[in-house]
Amino acid sequence: MTTATRLTLQAPIDGVVIPLAEVPDPVFAEGTLGEGIALDPLGECLYAPCDGEVVQCARTGHAVTLRSNAGPELLLHLGLDTVNLGGEGIELLVAVGDRLRAGDPLCRFDADRLARGASALITPLVITGAAGWRLCPPRHAAGTRVALGEPLLALEAVGDATGGGGETGPLRERPLTLALAAGLHARPAARLRAIARGHGVRLTVRCEAGEADAESLSALMNLGLTRGSALTLAARGEGAEAALADAVALLTTPEADDHGAPTPEAVPDQPLAEGELAGLVASPGLALGPLVAYRPPLPRVAREGAGEAVERPRLGAALASVGDDLARAEREARALGQAAEAEIFAAHQAWLEDPDLIEAARARIRAGRGAGQAWREALDAEAERLAASGNALLAGRVADLRDLQQRVMAELAEPGAAEDEAVPEGAILLAEELTPSRLVALAERRPAGLCLAGGGTTAHVAILARARGIPCLVAMGDALAGLVSERAVLDGERGRLEVSPSPARLAEVEALLDEQRRRTEAERAAAQAPAVTRDGREIEVCANVGGSEEARLAARAGADGIGLLRSEFLFLERDSAPDAASQRGEYQAALEAMGGKPVIIRTLDIGADKQLPYLRLPAVPNPALGVRGVRLWQSQPALLETQLRALLSVTPLASLRIMLPMVTEAGELRQVREHLEAIAAVLGLVERPQLGAMIEVPSAALCAASLAAEADFLSIGTNDLTQYTLAMDREDPGLAVRADVLHPAVLRLIRATVEGAAGRCPVGVCGAAAGDPLAAPLLVALGVDELSVEPARVPAVKAALRRLDAGALAAWLPEWLALDDAAAVRQRLTELLASDATTTTTTTLERIS
Repeated sequence: MTTATRLTLQAPIDGVVIPLAEVPDPVFAEGTLGEGIALDPLGECLYAPCDGEVVQCARTGHAVTLRSNAGPELLLHLGLDTVNLGGEGIELLVAVGDRLRAGDPLCRFDADRLARGASALITPLVITGAAGWRLCPPRHAAGTRVALGEPLLALEAVGDATGGGGETGPLRERPLTLALAAGLHARPAARLRAIARGHGVRLTVRCEAGEADAESLSALMNLGLTRGSALTLAARGEGAEAALADAVALLTTPEADDHGAPTPEAVPDQPLAEGELAGLVASPGLALGPLVAYRPPLPRVAREGAGEAVERPRLGAALASVGDDLARAEREARALGQAAEAEIFAAHQAWLEDPDLIEAARARIRAGRGAGQAWREALDAEAERLAASGNALLAGRVADLRDLQQRVMAELAEPGAAEDEAVPEGAILLAEELTPSRLVALAERRPAGLCLAGGGTTAHVAILARARGIPCLVAMGDALAGLVSERAVLDGERGRLEVSPSPARLAEVEALLDEQRRRTEAERAAAQAPAVTRDGREIEVCANVGGSEEARLAARAGADGIGLLRSEFLFLERDSAPDAASQRGEYQAALEAMGGKPVIIRTLDIGADKQLPYLRLPAVPNPALGVRGVRLWQSQPALLETQLRALLSVTPLASLRIMLPMVTEAGELRQVREHLEAIAAVLGLVERPQLGAMIEVPSAALCAASLAAEADFLSIGTNDLTQYTLAMDREDPGLAVRADVLHPAVLRLIRATVEGAAGRCPVGVCGAAAGDPLAAPLLVALGVDELSVEPARVPAVKAALRRLDAGALAAWLPEWLALDDAAAVRQRLTELLASDATTTTTTTLERIS
């Protein structure tokens, strides 16, 4: 062995040597964190053992990580279980980024205070990042007293000592302002951890409140970061740049954390009538049923344990079992296209592995508690911290902690633990709070509605209730306690619980619910039939999907085809671009699911708010105006080549439609068609798929005639068209209300598109406006031939179109296109529907949403 470098570590304090294997904490003794040594300190100040840089400081000051100038990283952990002191008795003297010399002070501490509150003052020094290095035999035997600054340990470099990976690679930092409307809570925190692991880096978040490692969801959430908070991301490892790019995209994209939560302002500010209670609308709808108080019991667990040797493995086994269940639930949710639920399960799994929570439970096991009781107390303490934080978002995560508490305790429950109380079908459940897994189980019992004393419209329970169509009110307070009623009304439109409705009100609600049921059944029964308006226009109603599984749902829902298959889902969450064979398999499955109906597949739409870790585009001041959509093919022709080959290999090609995103002029479409023809000729194909363009920018709308001369079809992406027309970033929550597709300028561009394409090719709409209860009928009146919506909405949209007189509505367009703004258009349209001027009822159009 050739010694290239040697690193000597000095004693960070006067003390008595203790081999790491003899430290009374398995995390250190078993080498989980790395090799090293420990000292029983005889002083009250800890000093740097070598030259280096501070790369992490625990928020409680009890632990500091240094990166030595030679490369290895070192953790100095003051005492055992000192994290539970919350920083009491410890004065941290350094900060992340400080450059230190050997012997510089790290922290002072009150030895008496720590001795009273910690399990031991033993201070481990652990080599946490030592790729390419090995630890030399210790210089001192156990029990030897060493002096501050005396040589304590030595490391020798072997082979390539430059390291790599998350511990010794390059350090990169990126400042940013948090844009998530709900702040940094469980789901985005879990995504941060996944990004760090996926890129093999160590990722930390620094802000004014402190620093947190992405491995710990609790530490991240305890930073209390809300929208607008300034923070710095730091990543260490060979994949640091890619990890930072993904993390920045996550934290600066509002939509990344948006699950359609209604805003509190959506609840009209109306006075309460007698017998009414108010709440925030977490999930809209109308419900009628008896009020039933629901209080889920915690499983019974043993308070006292049988010793750490028994209880610690029991806790580990329970955590592993629950982790397996959560992973399985996440996979099933993703297979069913339930993205919001999958994210929640992933966040819970990450929280389950939170090292801070696990350590808190182990500390209680060491104090004599049973595994179940230790977990209960650890999560009780964390829940209390969140509830007392003063941050409504963090307080809303208490239900998630209770969920994990319930799950793990159930694994450790004593025989004969109490079963859940029965919940009658059709009841309106009243609860202090519900955990997400509890709601999933309760949904199988078909409750009519939910009323929660706590929670918020962004809580995971609210997301799940919306996904299942269960009316839900939250933040109702203590007024729910003791309520009794055999027949109550939950009005999820007004945000009211009517405890004692009058006989007339009950009859009204019953009639509305009966009509709703009949309408839903009729819509589903007629879903496979075409949608023909009252004035004789047949409109195709297609589905927007993310893959073949959703295509199968669309076929069952009665979709006339796929109006948009977002192919980028195949390219995301991968280390490299998918090959032609894997792409072809997914495309073919989507075509087969639709049984010969047309399937429009959009080519890769990456750029702006969507990035690929293996395709780093250059940073530009305005990403939305940079290289994205069809422009990408100029710099990445191999991606287009592979995708076009995959698309041309499906059968039958007569059912396939290829759509290009972000087209601005006919020349772009012409170039792709030429390339498509060349590939088809090489493959010896006789048939050709149709080729179309998305209308997302004003230039494309204004030049629709020239585009239609080249295209087989056009599809309007209303989200981007609105953004670029109004110069309002659709990712800016402050502009979301004003970025309205019903603005006269946007409507004029849609009309220009339809008129330009007239007689040349059909025009569809695949943007969000196709499902807007007011915009959708107006789009049909403007002349579009096809609407593409989410699969579950297809039956209702078809039914609404059959009741629409598009010609009567079109007669008002000249007047509306001359109005000042979108609000005026919405007001006129709403008034018209209310007056039944087009022989179309208000209810007809409300059913689109």
